[in-house]
Amino acid sequence: MMDLKNKKIIVTGGAGFLGKYVVKKLNERGCEYIFIPEIEDYDLRELDTIKRMYWNAKADIVIHLAATVGGIGANLDSPGSFFYDNLIMGIQLIEQARLNNIEKFVIIGTICAYPKVLSIPFKEQNLWDGYPDEVNAPYGLAKKMLLVQSDAYRRQYGFNSIFLLPVNLYGPGDNFDSKLSHVVPALIRRFYEARVNNTNDVRVWGTGKATREFLYVEDCAEGIVLATENYNKSDPVNLGTGVETPIKDLVEKIKQLVDFKGNIIWDTLKPDGQPRRCLDTSRAKKEFGFEAKTNLDEGLKKTVDWYINSLK
Repeated sequence: MMDLKNKKIIVTGGAGFLGKYVVKKLNERGCEYIFIPEIEDYDLRELDTIKRMYWNAKADIVIHLAATVGGIGANLDSPGSFFYDNLIMGIQLIEQARLNNIEKFVIIGTICAYPKVLSIPFKEQNLWDGYPDEVNAPYGLAKKMLLVQSDAYRRQYGFNSIFLLPVNLYGPGDNFDSKLSHVVPALIRRFYEARVNNTNDVRVWGTGKATREFLYVEDCAEGIVLATENYNKSDPVNLGTGVETPIKDLVEKIKQLVDFKGNIIWDTLKPDGQPRRCLDTSRAKKEFGFEAKTNLDEGLKKTVDWYINSLK
């Protein structure tokens, strides 16, 4: 087990949704030196900026959370940006970490890297068994190439990097922007605004038949820190709950929590995205003792309550 207490740690994206929870978990472990490269000062797509960050931070460990992310709509609108931003950031950060003798580099991948059609639950060894869903493929493949880099660098240079695959995250502090939010915050906002505006209907993309797995953000942060402390292989590791939820069921849960009394209209001309998602989480438990603690009903209630209180 790596003792993080006296390590200097860079957390890219440390001011973001997941990043704030990871920093909190590090603080709970007594970490005193955490360097967070704010986007206003460090554009991590730029090589000179990355070099300056490493020079300033003098770090031992990097936890790479920074990413260009969004829901189905954002991925459809900006596939080139999603591919370029995520790939160029990761490739250059890892290469410069190697040149700066970083002890450990933690890469956060994405569930979108898995093939579009795959038997449930998704196992890490099946990651290369097909092409990702077309909607998210540029983002998913950009992240997937970092797994290739991680493995190649370990074999050639002995560089210690690990690759984690979290499922859909949600929780208090999520991004509720109407254009960039993922499914849970997008639905919460839509139902809440419909309720306060006395709107009769809420339109939801797709058929509702697709399934997803949802991981409460604080649980994910704990998994990342546990892996940072205990895991030292290039083999990818899933982070999730192992519970598959149809989008239709998710919509009904959020509708009830927000207390929306109107109708749901399914826009079947819009894409569902990947048909099914659910992870095999046994490797995370075996390798570093991670198990999610927050069930979906509990996590959704906390998220809805946070969002409504944030508007007051």
